[in-house]
Amino acid sequence: MSTVILTGPPVAGSPLEADLRTLGFDVRTANDAAAAAELIAAVPAQDRVAVVDPRFVGHLHALRLALTDPRFPAAAVPGALTVQPEARAALVRATGKIPVGAGTAHLTDVLTDTLTESLDREDVGLHRVELGSLVATVALTPAQREDAQEAVAAVDDEAVRLRTAVKSRDGFFTTYCISPYSRYLARWCARRGLTPNQVTTASLLTALIAAGCAATGTRGGFVAAGLLLLFSFVLDCTDGQLARYSLQYSTMGAWLDATFDRAKEYAYYAGLALGAARGGDDVWALALGAMVLQTCRHVVDFSFNESNHDARGATANTSPTAALSDKLDGVGWTVWVRRMIVLPIGERWAMIAVLTALTTPRIVFYALLIGCALAACYTTAGRVLRSLTRRARRTDRAAQALADLADSGPLAELIAGGARGRGRAGSFLAPVMAFLSAAVLLVWVIFEGDPASWLTVGVALCSALLAGAAVSRPLKGALDWLVPPFFRAGEYTAILVLAVRSDAPGALPAAFGLVAAVAYHHYDTVYRIRGGSGAPPRWLVRATGGHEGRVLVVTVLAAALSPTGFTIALTALAVVLALLVLIESIRFWVSSGAPAVHDEGEPA
Repeated sequence: MSTVILTGPPVAGSPLEADLRTLGFDVRTANDAAAAAELIAAVPAQDRVAVVDPRFVGHLHALRLALTDPRFPAAAVPGALTVQPEARAALVRATGKIPVGAGTAHLTDVLTDTLTESLDREDVGLHRVELGSLVATVALTPAQREDAQEAVAAVDDEAVRLRTAVKSRDGFFTTYCISPYSRYLARWCARRGLTPNQVTTASLLTALIAAGCAATGTRGGFVAAGLLLLFSFVLDCTDGQLARYSLQYSTMGAWLDATFDRAKEYAYYAGLALGAARGGDDVWALALGAMVLQTCRHVVDFSFNESNHDARGATANTSPTAALSDKLDGVGWTVWVRRMIVLPIGERWAMIAVLTALTTPRIVFYALLIGCALAACYTTAGRVLRSLTRRARRTDRAAQALADLADSGPLAELIAGGARGRGRAGSFLAPVMAFLSAAVLLVWVIFEGDPASWLTVGVALCSALLAGAAVSRPLKGALDWLVPPFFRAGEYTAILVLAVRSDAPGALPAAFGLVAAVAYHHYDTVYRIRGGSGAPPRWLVRATGGHEGRVLVVTVLAAALSPTGFTIALTALAVVLALLVLIESIRFWVSSGAPAVHDEGEPA
């Protein structure tokens, strides 16, 4: 329930009360600050409460942005203020400090503005809405009211609402081929009471049907799969636009949108692999390779962003790389070229859909691997150059985020404890050790004549030793954000190679399922950190073994079991890990303690 308190001189004929009821508020009136304080105290603690000046003149959407956005503890525009339960105490204190008597008119004449300034000083996370062309003001005289009403009439707030439903920064394909009409689909959904979560679920179901069509292995199935995948992406854009259009942000919605994107894409890879198998072509290795490469790309994005999330020192990057980037941004066409080079989700899914309909799964995966590899090289090289030339001091929060993203298990923790204090924090030791950890393991499993041996287990132990050394000091160096991507590449690729070289029937599909389960765990870690709640509980990380523990288990299984037994063991391990991480993830995200994740969207 939401309550709005009108406090100030009444205005005859004003549509304000009707607008507030349209937004779902229970409207009450107060003659002065003392009466407003009493009404605020009477509102149940778990409810949202707003204070609005009756002389407010503005667009309905300006009120909607100020009073109904669930992402912020408090929000305000001129003449209107709202607080959620977590900021209620601050509002009560602010109203209690309003003086009465002679000489206080400047504080109570526009009470909402006085309360807004007080909340701003208390640092409760007050959000001042950026209105753009929208109007929100308090008209103190008839002339001001007339001018404000003319300004309101001059701007179509529904057009503004539709325009701002689309993300300001998006890929070329999404911006020009999807958003021009998906925003109207979002409005259609809003007017019929559909929620973003329902649209997100519809997008997932559509993608799963597309994967099923691809799995038929027929040309008709491939054509249908491509069309359905594109429609799934339209719905994927629509859910975010619906959330922004109707301000229906939610923690559950952010989690569903993020995780379903990965589930849709990787399920589609599996469908293509099954369809190719029906035609006599085994592309499971390519499908798993595409999933590994795409996941590692995302880890690079997440790690780099977290390492610079709150860097102190030179927060503005003045490196030559940044200067060149800014210069290129001044040339219009280069902005779109650079956005397309990184192969974001829109361009990637469009490529996959078209190639699925016109060619074969093998060609789809070849194009995907080449495109993602080039994009990964471009983005990673640019970030390395920025990091080397940027003078910024990483914070403890950034170091902890990188340590959480590293996903080190009990074995690496034990080794790191023994190596504590050796080496200098902030040097290149951590990324070098992480690189060697992955390289030693991968070179062995790729070039050794028989990697399914106990010697490989020994190499995995050496890799774990290097991994422990990499995380033995706080990850505050310029390139320490590379540590998690190196660990991910080493773990995922080792599982891929061991499955390929086992020559066991079904080993690659089992490895695909195992990597998918582990990748979900890593994405879940990212979204928890971005939400401000930190990584998953340590018991979960220890129970899943950490990256080094899982590699060690897989090498032991390869050495100890027959090819058929290896496939069965990989399948069982995938099922156990999937259940473990899914149950804990679902428990967390549906709980009241889950963080309020803002609608940021995904870069790729």
